[in-house]
This record gives sequence, structure tokens and C-alpha cells, in this order.
Amino acid sequence: MSIISIALLAGCALPPPDPALVADQCEQRARDAQGPTGEVTVGFNNRSGGFADASVGVTSDFLRGLDPIAVYERCVFQRTGELPIRPPVLRNR
Repeated sequence: MSIISIALLAGCALPPPDPALVADQCEQRARDAQGPTGEVTVGFNNRSGGFADASVGVTSDFLRGLDPIAVYERCVFQRTGELPIRPPVLRNR
């Protein structure tokens, strides 16, 4: 019975990841490694009056001082086993 189970599992290999999708995901991780991200919302409505909200995000890659390009390349290689198909587009500082 175990030989049949192994044969069935071997036939269920995952398809290779889409290089363009992986590049997009890893590009976002590299952007996040460039520095803290944040958002502030301020508004007013006629029911509750004024309101404000703020959020700040910091990644471990940024805290460790990792190079965003290296973060991108490592991320793509770990997910696909290959080098990136394109360079990342990062935000200007």
C-alpha cells in the first residue's frame, strides 16, 4: 500500500511558480526593506465629527539593514530556484 501512496504523491507535484508574479511579490518586499511605510487618514463626518487614523510599518529586512536589491534577489531565488527575470522597480528616496 505504501508504494501506491508514494506513486500518487509523486504525481501531485506543484506547478512551477509564475516568475512574473514572484517578481512582483518580491519587489514589494524589497520596497518595504527600503524604510518604514505609513499612512495617515484624517476626516470629518456629520454623525461623529472629526476622526484620524495612522499606521506605520517596519520590516525585519529594514531593521537588519539589508540591501533592498539583495532582498529582492534572495526572495526570487528562494521561491523559484532561479535568478530574477527583471530588476526591481523601487521607490525613490
